[in-house]
Amino acid sequence: MRADEAASVILAALVTLSTACGGATPSAPHPTSPGLVVPATERVTPTPALAGKTVVIDPGHNGGNAAHPEVINRQVDIITERKPCNTTGTETDAGYPEHAFTWDVAGKLRRLLEKMGAKVVLTRPNDTGVGPCVTERAAIGNKAKADAVLSIHGDGATASGHGFHVILPGLVKGHNDAIIQPSRRLGVIIRNSYRSGTGLAYSTYRGRNALETRTDLGGLNLSTRPAVFVECGNMRNHGDAAKMSDPAFRERIATSLAAGLTKYLTG
Repeated sequence: MRADEAASVILAALVTLSTACGGATPSAPHPTSPGLVVPATERVTPTPALAGKTVVIDPGHNGGNAAHPEVINRQVDIITERKPCNTTGTETDAGYPEHAFTWDVAGKLRRLLEKMGAKVVLTRPNDTGVGPCVTERAAIGNKAKADAVLSIHGDGATASGHGFHVILPGLVKGHNDAIIQPSRRLGVIIRNSYRSGTGLAYSTYRGRNALETRTDLGGLNLSTRPAVFVECGNMRNHGDAAKMSDPAFRERIATSLAAGLTKYLTG
């Protein structure tokens, strides 16, 4: 008998003896042993980073606003004052409108967040409608029980000013008390991620270190969820406008905002 045949006989005898004596059958090699492939049904799929989180994205303004002044000029109550339901927004000197900018960035941001497992709710379904009013936009975030609300805008300041800034909710006692601190944390993280990801400078004309606190915005006064606005740049400034009009740069903007939201929601 050859040596290999003898080894096979001995192994078979040991298995038979073990079974006969009530012993356990030798176990199969561990599934992580070299050379073995783990069946697909047994593989562990990592949980997406933002699974279970809800983000509300508010793309400022809307494409049909200019054609319906009777709707957007209607006064609404934002607690601290009465203001128009909505506005047309601004545009670059070349005619690229804020509503189109915010809609494009919102769409790119939505796709990034959904890939990470988040539930994303937009405050408007397209860029051809009218409104909704700022009060309704706040209500959408509240109803969704959003873990974070981000309102996206482009500023229309004097052409000499440039850079971006983030707007934080100011305290309106008895209304938004609970969101002041988490909103500030959200705003600081968004500011840092935006600066790092886009390279844009802090605003030279509004806020301090790219942060500004306001109590005249319905989207912040009426929110019961952590919420901030980001003015992504000054669309009246030649340099900012060139960047904001570039689809590739808008992708960078969306990526930067996604990084900030992810850090906030997982921190």
